Amino acid sequence: MSELINNSEKRKEILKHMILELHRGQAPEQVKQRLVDLLQYIPYDDVVEVEQELISEGLPVEEVLKLCDVHTQVLDGHIDQSGAAPVPEGHPVDVLKQENRALEAVAEEVADLLKQRSGLQQDEVPKWLIALHGKLNALMDVDKHYLKKEYLLFPFMEAHGITGPPKVMWGKHDETRSYLKAAIAAVSQHDTLQLDELPLVVEGAVKPAVQSVLDMIMKEEEILLPMSMDTLTEEEWMQVHQQTPEYGFCLVDPQVEWRPEGASASQVEYGVGGNVRLPTGAFNMDELSSLFSTLPIDLTFVDKDDKVKFFSHGPKRIFARNRAILGRDVRMCHPPGSVHIVDQIIEDFKSGKESSAAFWIQFQGRFIYIEYFAMRGSEGEYLGTVEFTQDLTKLRALEGEQRLLNYSK
Repeated sequence: MSELINNSEKRKEILKHMILELHRGQAPEQVKQRLVDLLQYIPYDDVVEVEQELISEGLPVEEVLKLCDVHTQVLDGHIDQSGAAPVPEGHPVDVLKQENRALEAVAEEVADLLKQRSGLQQDEVPKWLIALHGKLNALMDVDKHYLKKEYLLFPFMEAHGITGPPKVMWGKHDETRSYLKAAIAAVSQHDTLQLDELPLVVEGAVKPAVQSVLDMIMKEEEILLPMSMDTLTEEEWMQVHQQTPEYGFCLVDPQVEWRPEGASASQVEYGVGGNVRLPTGAFNMDELSSLFSTLPIDLTFVDKDDKVKFFSHGPKRIFARNRAILGRDVRMCHPPGSVHIVDQIIEDFKSGKESSAAFWIQFQGRFIYIEYFAMRGSEGEYLGTVEFTQDLTKLRALEGEQRLLNYSK
């Protein structure tokens, strides 16, 4: 038996046979027991190669996708990662794993909420559903996590000849997105759902969505991410790192910036050259970053697709921001009671009916002025909205004139 365990080709042959048995309807528990008896553990790269071979030999991707959860269930806990490359702190794979831990934490919070269902009274149902809605909205942030894999990681893997597993995993991403959307829609009926309807909502919508997120984490960390660490070059990972902020971070704000060995900070963060050229001049990236940190105003930019794309981060920021909001729909960044105002501003800006909207509030003893401006291109097309926030407390108190130099604060 040890000859089979140590022979890669035999091992893959056995694994392929077992997966095909699953796809023919064999009971998963029986197949899992035989796998344990014969092989004990399967190297992660063997799993990828077998999936790739099955698809190359004519097994439709749709069929692999349909039964993916079944053979994942069989392999769970029996994938050997001992040969996987170490992951440096701040590396794109490390960030994906940080995001997975944050998703697991939210999934645990959902589980805690579901345990409370048995003791609910009808008048408590709306509040419970609102809390559950918030947790599911947080899980929907996984979309950014998946987009980074789909548009940054998968193309490099495919360029290295690994085409089958990314196709299967992309299909599972879409499936998870659908489950989450269905779950969010189901619990959004806060004021109409009855107590006796909750079991159907929980079992038919909420639990499948959460389980789908968790299953994807297992597939990533036991198979995809170790394989990608073995496959992509340092230069390719640097490109993934540079483009990651375009998609944002899922529920986390990474604190460590990864730098490939031998690369300068400017190459990692901004690419070679690192200059931003504008019609009236240019900045290098350090200068531009410092400019936004120095201005006595807070800026937040929401692009034409209503996604938060940028915020300034000065030392005296009025409203807290962190990079977990990047890539998030702007509506998700506001309390439910004010979402209708956000929708109205965006609608009026996009239609051209309006181009600015101002508000002023008292906040922690300060007078805060907030104004939104529509950003438009050279042809008048809508590019997005910029939020401009300033503490006017001291300015409102000014009197007379100051014409002489005075450095007093």
